[in-house]
Amino acid sequence: MMNRRQLGKNVAGLALGLGVGAAGVGRAAANSTGYDYTARETFDLFDTTFHSSGAVGQPTDTNEHGGLAWGQSYVLAGFLRMYQAYRDPHYLDRFIANADLVLGNRDSERGVADYRGLSLPAWRATHPYTVGAVSLRDSQGTPLLEVRSALSYADDAVAVVRAGSLADRFALEVRNNRTARTAVFTDLSTDPASPDYAVTRIHAAYPTPTMVTAAALGGAAGAVPAYGTFALVSQPVVFTVHTGMITYPMATFARIVEQSPTLRSDPRYRSKAAEYLQAAIAAAHVHDGEWREDETGRGYFVWPKGMPLAYDGTEQPTNQSLALGQTYVELAAATGDPHWAKRARRLAAMFAAEVRLLPNDSYSWPYWPTFSKVYNGFTKEEALSEYTPSYGTPGSGAAQVEDLSHGAIDVEFAVAAFRGRLAFHGDDMVRFARSYSRNMATATAAGAATTFLRVDGTGGLATSGQFLQAPRWMPAAAWDRAVFDHSRAVYDVNAVQPASGSLLLCVAYLNWFAARGE
Repeated sequence: MMNRRQLGKNVAGLALGLGVGAAGVGRAAANSTGYDYTARETFDLFDTTFHSSGAVGQPTDTNEHGGLAWGQSYVLAGFLRMYQAYRDPHYLDRFIANADLVLGNRDSERGVADYRGLSLPAWRATHPYTVGAVSLRDSQGTPLLEVRSALSYADDAVAVVRAGSLADRFALEVRNNRTARTAVFTDLSTDPASPDYAVTRIHAAYPTPTMVTAAALGGAAGAVPAYGTFALVSQPVVFTVHTGMITYPMATFARIVEQSPTLRSDPRYRSKAAEYLQAAIAAAHVHDGEWREDETGRGYFVWPKGMPLAYDGTEQPTNQSLALGQTYVELAAATGDPHWAKRARRLAAMFAAEVRLLPNDSYSWPYWPTFSKVYNGFTKEEALSEYTPSYGTPGSGAAQVEDLSHGAIDVEFAVAAFRGRLAFHGDDMVRFARSYSRNMATATAAGAATTFLRVDGTGGLATSGQFLQAPRWMPAAAWDRAVFDHSRAVYDVNAVQPASGSLLLCVAYLNWFAARGE
């Protein structure tokens, strides 16, 4: 594996050797598939193949398992990048066909609700993201105890109730069959006066392997729940990050039409732009209750205490706040409403305070904001979270550096805010680009283009789930062409196929840069 100094001298040569240097743009690159990832024919083929494959992320999917947020949202964004690259309204028409289906799968259209019973103009998610819960009942069917697991993939978890050593005691096992993690509690009681009261015993034992908590539901004190195995069910939550990922391309479509006299003059595009704009605004407002501002000018989102997901009661990861920030930037441009511009500026202020300048004149930043409770750790005594009573130790929480894939969301926001004249400077854009070209871009010992995992170049070589997302850093390539050259080399050497929505967007971004789309 090359070190970073060697890489700085060799990235250009590596790219040229794979047929992706300046002279190679616009002609077929040498890879085993014969695809030229900068050719619109390749994107069009990938579009057809992906949508006929039935793979996760189709526009007809719901977002129950994240298929729209982490699949179709990328496809929608890809259509817009292809339109910007070639100015062919075919891609706007493809966008409309898919976006209409996605809007038809909002909770308010489907008649489904979130954990509070609210049916909202957004897209809820459940498994594998949210807390799983089950009500344990006595032999007469009276609810006694709610058992919850905040571990991911909670739909694969079960609560097993067995006899205790005494008639008024019971044993509880919470097992996740996917992860093979288990938590066992012996001789529990439903009597609040008992030293074995289930709610306090389970709370005292936290953290357990399956992140178990419990809440009393009523019933006679000391009643024993029926024995058996009971499946936990993931609770529905509308995630800020999901709303941001899905609405960002819709708001972008509205802005593109608004800024184009030719498109505005077409009744169909004008009507669709208005429809998508209102849909994006309505969905964005779903998260107003999660928005926070502080005296330093920062803006960010929290998960309110009691929202059934891990780390409720704490600040959201940087990328999850900035995902909706992307929508704010586009809403500000499309509407001129200062509300959206103010929100975007405050998010940018939060992000700007998180980035750190490295000695090689690049940026690094953490996954969790440094002011967040999860970054710093918290205790049960603070009573911050219903489903994650404690995390780490005070002053020592989750301080990992941001990774390539999630970092692409952060950089997309930063570039959008810069181009919208809302935040950041040209020097910032250069340094974000160098986070890729100087920190993450590398090659294997055999000379194959790949990446490191984290934006500071740490974390070892990334897996394909990360390095194949490299072209999503293309918004920053205008400030360092090596972002394009290297990420295209990654695609050529791996002979990428149209297996997911994000890969379709990546091919669109390679086209976008090669055609100098804006």
